[in-house]
Formats: sequence, C-alpha cells, structure tokens
Amino acid sequence: MLGFVRAGLRLRLLLVLGALLIVAFVPLFFAVATYTSITLRNVREAHARSLGRAIAGHVAEAARGRSSDDLMPLLRAEVGTEGVEAIGVYGADGRPVARAGEPSAVEVLPDRVALPREESFEVETGRGRALAVHVPSAPHLIVAVLRTDDDSARLAPLLRLLGLYTLVVAAALLVATHFALTRLLVRPLDDLARAAEGVAGGARRLAVPRTSVRELSELGRSLRTMTERLLEEEEKLRHKIDEVEAATVSLRAAQDHLVRSERLASVGRLAAGLAHEIGNPIAALMGLEDLLLEGGLSSDEQRDFLLRMKKETERIHRILKDLLAFARPGDASEAEPDASGSVEAAVHDTVALVMPHQALKDVDLALDLHPELPEVALSSERLVQVVLNLVLNAADAVGARGHVRIAAERSDLGVKLSVEDDGPGIDPKVEGRLFEPFVTTKEVGKGTGLGLAVCRGLVESVGGSIGLDTSVVRGARFVVDLPKAPAG
Repeated sequence: MLGFVRAGLRLRLLLVLGALLIVAFVPLFFAVATYTSITLRNVREAHARSLGRAIAGHVAEAARGRSSDDLMPLLRAEVGTEGVEAIGVYGADGRPVARAGEPSAVEVLPDRVALPREESFEVETGRGRALAVHVPSAPHLIVAVLRTDDDSARLAPLLRLLGLYTLVVAAALLVATHFALTRLLVRPLDDLARAAEGVAGGARRLAVPRTSVRELSELGRSLRTMTERLLEEEEKLRHKIDEVEAATVSLRAAQDHLVRSERLASVGRLAAGLAHEIGNPIAALMGLEDLLLEGGLSSDEQRDFLLRMKKETERIHRILKDLLAFARPGDASEAEPDASGSVEAAVHDTVALVMPHQALKDVDLALDLHPELPEVALSSERLVQVVLNLVLNAADAVGARGHVRIAAERSDLGVKLSVEDDGPGIDPKVEGRLFEPFVTTKEVGKGTGLGLAVCRGLVESVGGSIGLDTSVVRGARFVVDLPKAPAG
C-alpha cells in the first residue's frame, strides 16, 4: 500500500488502465466462451438430427416388406457410419422390432417408445456421451444413438486463441499507453520539475519545456508567471530589508545619542540636586561660622550655634551616605556573602520602629502577611531599610487618618512585598523618573529624593525588582519582588 502511495503518475495510470482492461475483457472472455459452447451444442444437435433423419429414412425404406431378421444386416451395416453406435426400429405399438449396435449403446435404447414426434436426448454409453434421436417414419419409429465429440475438446482451442488474443491486445494497449504517457505527460512534467528545482537553487528564470499538450503548456506558463512575480517580490523584500537595516543602524545611532544625552541629563540632575541639598546646609554653616567669628556671643548662644552647625553637618553626611548607598548598593566591599532575611520579621521590625513616629500616630496601618514565607536573598538590615523607606513615603502621602497596607505573599521568584496607600497618588510627570536620585514629590527640605533610588539599588543587587503598580486607580502601590535565599 505504501509503495502504491509513493508510485509515480505513469505507474498509477497504467495500473488503472490494467484494472479497466481486466474489468472489460474478463466478462467478454466468459461471454464468448459461453456463447461458443451453446452454439457448438446447437450445431451438434442439428447435425445429429439431420443424420438421424437420413438414417431413419433409409432404414424405413428398407424395412417395408422385410422381417426383423432381414433388417438386422442392414442395421449392422449402418452402425459405425457417421458416428452411429446403435439403431433401433420400433413398431406402431412402440415396441422394438429390431435393434443393432454396440452393446453399451444398445442398452440405452428404450424398451418402449411413446413419442410420436421427433426428439433428441443426451445419453451415456460405454464410450462416453451420445445423442439419442427419435425420428418418426411411418409406420415405424427409428431411434439412432449417435456419438458426439466432447465439447471441451472442441472448445479449448478456440478459448486458448481468444485468451491469447486478449492478452496480446491488453499488452499492446499497456505498452502504447506507457510510451504515450512518457512522451506526452511524464517527461514534460519531469522537465518542469527540474526547471522549478533550478529556480529553487538560485536561477533567476524558469525555463518552461516545450510540449504539445495544451494543459501542460498552460501550466508551464502559469508557473513562469508565478516565478517572475515571486522573484519581483523577493527583490522588493531585499530592498525592504536593506531599508530596515539602514533604519536599524540609524535608530541605533540615535539610541546611543539619546543614551549619552540621558546620561548627561542624569549627571546634571544629580549635580543640581546635590548642589541644592548640600548648598542650603553649607550656606547655614557659613552664616553660623561668621557669627561665631564676629564674637560677642554668650556661651548659650555659642552652644546653640554649634548644635545647629552639627545638625547641618549631619544632614550633609546623611545626604552623602544615601548617595553612596545609591551609587554602589551591591559593592563588594559592603556585600554580605550568603546573606538572607525574613520579610515577615523585617515588616514587624519596621512597624515597631514607625509606630512611635509622630507622622504615623493617626495612620491606619494594616498587615496582610501570608504564613511560612521563604527566606529572601537580602539581609534583615537592608530589608528593614527598604520597608521603612516605603512605609514612611506612604505615611507622608496619606497624612492624618490615612490608610497604609503592607502585604507579602509567595511568588515565582520568592516573595512579593507590596506597600499600598490611599493618598493622592504619584504625579504622572515623575512616574518615569521616580527611582532616579533627587527626584521627589515632597516639599523642599522634606526629602532628598534618594530613598527610592537606594531601595531600587538594594533590591536589584540581589536580582530582585521594584516598581510602581500603574493599575491602581486611587493612591499608590509599590511592589517589590525578592528572590529566595540560596539553599544551604
């Protein structure tokens, strides 16, 4: 079955034609054989009847005026001629008058005849099949047993000749069909397939083979037209690819330019923010120093000025410390090998730290921590720093009688921590730069703009992520995804 499925068109058509020839010739062969057999039998019976009538007439003529004993030599003389095996003469009463012939044939002669008309019957003698012919010839009835040749012996040569003729005709048709298919169909299709393979191999034109078959010629023209269109489309596609590559190079150059510009802008914003945040404390220090140098101050005033100078100096130190933490959150000198921490413990430690804070006394702080959270790859101290920064920012945003919710659950990475508030939300103008240094929505002097930048550096140093959930309609929701601590 698999071989037939993979067979070529020529073999399939030949097999179909062979099946049609079998369907056409086999019934014809049997019909001719049957018709010939019936015809031979009818001819045989007609010949036997004619011979029986001739013998009956001769015997009846000779039987007039003779006794049964005088008829016997005549009957014996007729036996053996033209295949006569036995002859019987019957009187008007149907009884035998005289019988002669081969003993086995005489035995099949009837003892009494009651048929007044001409009839013939097939009988079996010692030599095979025979035909008994009853011929009325007044006043007698003659019955002659005539030997007949075997039908199969006569029919076999004719059937062999018919079978040979059928095979020769079928073979001639198959051979002629094979050559016709090869010349008119298969060879042009093979040439067309090779031409198509040439195009697939890189040829720029389809060489259509010449053929006298109209359908194949039209197919070749259609394939050539299709090939030309495909080559045109391929050429257009090459031009498009060249244009896209050129555009990609241009975009890459523009991207590099934008990156350099953004880097310079970030440096400018960093410098401006640093100058702003440090400039005010330095100006205050310079003014206090001038007052101290002028003298004339009481000891209490001098102590007060010194405390103010210390406070401003600590402010400058805190800004620089946050800036360094942002610049190198994962620096090797500060890294903690195999550090891990508990998010649940860090949340509770943060809550314990902020509850006495004046800004959170009137804030509704809710916790939603799933049990059995895994350890994360960030130390407890840095976890507290991240959670504390997010909670304080949320408390500043909601003000009195606001709501802050801290939640933690398992995630594909490890633990997902979220801090959500119902405050005014984030200004869309600063959403894209929210985690850059010195970017803040607080009033001047109330924030350095380094808190979220430091949190981002701490989280990303261990392979985590932090971001603003922009799907929140009211308030703001920050999501921190932290990886699990390494096993062992």
